[in-house]
Amino acid sequence: MTRRTHLVPWRRAGDATDRDVDADEVVRDTGWVFNNVTGDGLTLADFVATGEREVRRYLRVLGLDSPGLADARLLELGCGIGRMTAPFTRRVGTVLAADVDPAFLERCRETVARHGDPARLRTARVVDGRRIDAPDAGVDLAFSYLTLQHCAPDVAIALAREAVRATRPGGTVALNFRGRLRGDAALLALGALVRLAWRVPVLGPRAARWRWAARLGWQANRLGAREVLDALGARLAEPRVFVADKRGATPQADPRARVAALPRLHRGHWWLVARVA
Repeated sequence: MTRRTHLVPWRRAGDATDRDVDADEVVRDTGWVFNNVTGDGLTLADFVATGEREVRRYLRVLGLDSPGLADARLLELGCGIGRMTAPFTRRVGTVLAADVDPAFLERCRETVARHGDPARLRTARVVDGRRIDAPDAGVDLAFSYLTLQHCAPDVAIALAREAVRATRPGGTVALNFRGRLRGDAALLALGALVRLAWRVPVLGPRAARWRWAARLGWQANRLGAREVLDALGARLAEPRVFVADKRGATPQADPRARVAALPRLHRGHWWLVARVA
């Protein structure tokens, strides 16, 4: 497969994931990728515990938690090494974990085997970073957190469309994006430079392990609700946008969606939750 520019951050993280011997080492080596936590004593159990707290919280505050989850089919777009996948498998009937790198999926299966319910897990490749290898209308809920902001804008939109395609009519999509804030233009420009450095044969693998470089390199897009709803709106019903603070001007808001404030949400992040029409 051609090594496309928009896949560089994923490939470098996947290389680190594939290189390490066990899951605890993977977490210590790549914690900056998946939840921005580092430390020599970090373990897979600690890592999954952070996912447990976020799964519990977001299912509740986004209105996704219901008794029907026990029999539902969930697509997790951007599963990584299974930080949130394992908790999902303890709540949801079937979890389809999707990511771009085979090393992520392999480690995700290991994480779920140790900390979740592997009988409920299925995995799928995100082919060439744009297409989920999953059937149309095959899941009841599509969920993506801290993934779409790391893609080029057109790729993020393509993946959001794929999440909608994979969700049955009447099902729900819950997608997390990063909107625009002051200073983002400089951050995005620096991120583009870092991603170019990651492609240099000797420098790239080493730079991909530097936390400061990783934090910049994963800054790939800023999308507001207007852009996303322009692309997806015809396929969605009753869209809701969750922002950090609904007071004042919010570039993440759009008149087509009902806006609600979500406590403790990063002010640059927002969620789109909607039914598939």
